[in-house]
Amino acid sequence: MPNGIEIERKYIIHIPDIDSISAFAGYTKSAITQTYLESPEGTTRRVRKREFANHTVYTETIKKRIDKISSREDESEITEEKYTSMLLEIKPGTSHLHKTRHTIEYMGHVIEIDVYPQWKKFCIMETELENKDESVNLPDIIKILSEVTGEKRYSNASMAESFPPEPVSD
Repeated sequence: MPNGIEIERKYIIHIPDIDSISAFAGYTKSAITQTYLESPEGTTRRVRKREFANHTVYTETIKKRIDKISSREDESEITEEKYTSMLLEIKPGTSHLHKTRHTIEYMGHVIEIDVYPQWKKFCIMETELENKDESVNLPDIIKILSEVTGEKRYSNASMAESFPPEPVSD
């Protein structure tokens, strides 16, 4: 993430075979709880609890959207105590967002596959880019339904307010 700028593409994909995904380099699995906090207009604040097999990481993130594909992001690790106290600042009208994240490395990119309990067939995949014009190569086992980069209803902050219905495929 050069200069704190995150450039990211987002897709709805068919939930891939997890055994196949876990064979890729850099594979990790984690359970994530994200909570969106009250914040000034134009800024998104969240805290995250990310549970791995043998440890838990707590982070605070502040994001300011630049355009539909990029944002300025400031993320820092926090203590469990700070995380717990910050939960009291939850944005009214939102819920804690739960997901299971499967992360792999493929052709120089980190690919994050987020499986949400509300959906049975589809999930959301994100990959960060070095620049806006960079192309993304994906493993054959990943089947894209649609690109949703910049679509507000598929932002995690929006999904914490109102989780969208699962997409329908042909």
